[in-house]
Amino acid sequence: MNRKQRKVFTLFMWILGLCLGGYIVGPPLYWHLNETFDSISSCPPCHCDCSLQPLLSLPEGLSDNSILDCMRQDPEVSEEAGKSFIELLSKELRLKEDKAKEKQRVADIKILEAKKVASQYQKEADKCNSGMETCEEARERAETTLENQMKETALWELRARQRGWSDTTAKKF
Repeated sequence: MNRKQRKVFTLFMWILGLCLGGYIVGPPLYWHLNETFDSISSCPPCHCDCSLQPLLSLPEGLSDNSILDCMRQDPEVSEEAGKSFIELLSKELRLKEDKAKEKQRVADIKILEAKKVASQYQKEADKCNSGMETCEEARERAETTLENQMKETALWELRARQRGWSDTTAKKF
C-alpha cells in the first residue's frame, strides 16, 4: 500500500467511524434536544383570576344565578357520582378478581397435569434404570464366566500340549 492509499483508507475509516457514532448517538441526542426545546417554547401555565360575571348579556329568562348554579358542585350529585364511581370500581375489581381466580384455577390444573406426566416419566425412567442395572449385572457375570472359561481352556490346552498334543494332531482327526 502506498502512502496515498493509506491516507484514503484512513480518511474512509474516520468517516465510517463518525457515521457509526452519529447513528448510535444521534437518535437519543435528537429526542433529548427536542424535549429541551419543547419545554423552553411551551408557555407556562396560566393563573387566571376570571370573574364569574358573564361576559355577554344574558337572554331573558336566565339570571346570573343560573350560571353560578351550574358552576357550583351539588353535594348530592357529587355524593351520587362518588357512590356510582365506587360501585363501578368495585364491579371492575370483582371482575378482575374473578378473572385472576379463573387463571389461577387453569394454572393449577395445568400444574397438576404436568406433575402427573412428570410422575409417569419418572416411573418409566426408574424401570429403564432398573433394566439397565439388571443388564449390567448380567454382563458382568457373563464377563466373569468368560474369563473363567478362558483360564480353564488355557489350562486344559497347556496340559494337552504337555502330553504331546499339537495343532497338527488335531487336524488329522
